[in-house]
Amino acid sequence: MSAHFFTGFPGFIATELIKELVRVGQVGKLYAVVQAGQEQLAKDKAASIMTEMNVGIPFDIIVGDITQVNLGMSQQTVNQLYGETLTVWHLAAIYDLAVKAEIAWDVNVEGTRQVNEFVRSHPSIARYMYFSTAYVAGKREGLLLETELVRPAAFKNHYEETKFEAELLVEKLKADVAVTIIRPGIVRGHSKTGKTIKFDGPYFFMNMIDRLKWMPIIPYVGKTTACINVVPIDYIIQATVFLASKVEAAGQTVHLTDPSPHPIEEIYKAMVVELTGKKPKGRLPHAIAKTGLSSIWLQRKLGVEAETIDYLTWNATFDTMIAQSLLAGSGISCADFLESIPSMTAFYEENKKNPDFHIKIG
Repeated sequence: MSAHFFTGFPGFIATELIKELVRVGQVGKLYAVVQAGQEQLAKDKAASIMTEMNVGIPFDIIVGDITQVNLGMSQQTVNQLYGETLTVWHLAAIYDLAVKAEIAWDVNVEGTRQVNEFVRSHPSIARYMYFSTAYVAGKREGLLLETELVRPAAFKNHYEETKFEAELLVEKLKADVAVTIIRPGIVRGHSKTGKTIKFDGPYFFMNMIDRLKWMPIIPYVGKTTACINVVPIDYIIQATVFLASKVEAAGQTVHLTDPSPHPIEEIYKAMVVELTGKKPKGRLPHAIAKTGLSSIWLQRKLGVEAETIDYLTWNATFDTMIAQSLLAGSGISCADFLESIPSMTAFYEENKKNPDFHIKIG
């Protein structure tokens, strides 16, 4: 039974990955490096996972900092980790589309550089699972392949740019270490229960619709033929854990995106119907929406980050040939987004008044 080492715990995705590893019986020991301010929260979360899963797996919470040499860990801890065969999961990152450049570079690029150094110097790495994003493509359009890591002419935000730079560093490690790079689409809640821990990404649409539902009509925002690539958390978790122990996934970059995405306007219409009982009518010109959302006050009022607008007219398709090939026969597949909107909306309605689910805008 192998040992697993995490960054990004006690975050939602890291927590769910750990539960899935326990569920499939792939873990004998757990380590997580966390910032000092997160230590108690991480210890509580570790204890609650063990209770929920009814197991007693050793779980060491290590105080450190991924932007420092040796991830800010003591030499004694590093030596102890060198004595284990590790599967390393690097999830720590700033995921906010509105992140400032300096913070994004420090955590997303410098943090990844330091995790890479730890992995490179470790004598026994079973697998290095690195969480990138499908949006390393920046403003490139058309069919985007898993085998490509091409610098685009521009990025839509600092998040995309720093994740691209970080993935370049991880790509170089493939020559020396068994690396699997995971590129998820926009992550939403569980496909069946709708459960999530924060309302961002596609939930910004829901915020806006919910706050405008007093109006006699709710318009479409601009006109677009673009599709939206949103994937349920359960697909991401099951697929990633499956790939972590699949020999053929070493050295691969995998799009965990929706192989059959829906047009944005179709999804938006379904959300309006589900939340208000009526269909959207008319159109608010894209330029007016963009200008209006340059106001932080309006972004907060509607519960929408301005950066979301850049994705409404972005025409790109993520190829999933490698993902489909590696997952063949596993029974793991991406649930249809339209079919999941009722459960997603029900969870949203139940929790929309809870400030803990809403991200701080601006």
